[in-house]
Amino acid sequence: MTKEEKEIIIEELKEKFAANPFFYITNAGGMTVESINKFRRLCFEKGFEYKVYKNTLIKKALVQTEGDYSEFFDKSVLKGASGIIFATNSGSEPAKMLKSFRQQQASELPILKGASIAQALYIGDNMLETLTKVKGKQEMLAELLGMLQSPASRLVSALKSGGAKVAGVLKTLSEKE
Repeated sequence: MTKEEKEIIIEELKEKFAANPFFYITNAGGMTVESINKFRRLCFEKGFEYKVYKNTLIKKALVQTEGDYSEFFDKSVLKGASGIIFATNSGSEPAKMLKSFRQQQASELPILKGASIAQALYIGDNMLETLTKVKGKQEMLAELLGMLQSPASRLVSALKSGGAKVAGVLKTLSEKE
């Protein structure tokens, strides 16, 4: 690979890191060709992009990308074969897909080496279960909206029922006189 080709790949990776707030770095070493093809197909069906890159090119692109990814370099995330799953809409969906794929294949491959969820770093395969529970932007907004609406609806309900009680008390008092 020439220097120009490497620079093109680094630039492409920088653009993908900037455009995709969620990405997972995996190690698919030891998987059969058939299994890797199934995994790529599943990623495509779910709307994710999965591609294998050289670690040095990934590192150079991450260094030039906004954010601090130094933990990926310090914790040896970029060792061995590295494939990247890029996702635009959800931080947890790739983890759920990865977990489901492993169960279907009865295998522990591909191994999660690290993930970046809106620049929060998760390192190691043991973080997969945690990543399946990360809420997406839409889920967080719906939850926040529900929390904001709840006190207001309780207040309106209390005012409605309180008004009826006050009217009833006033009516009773006026009838006594």
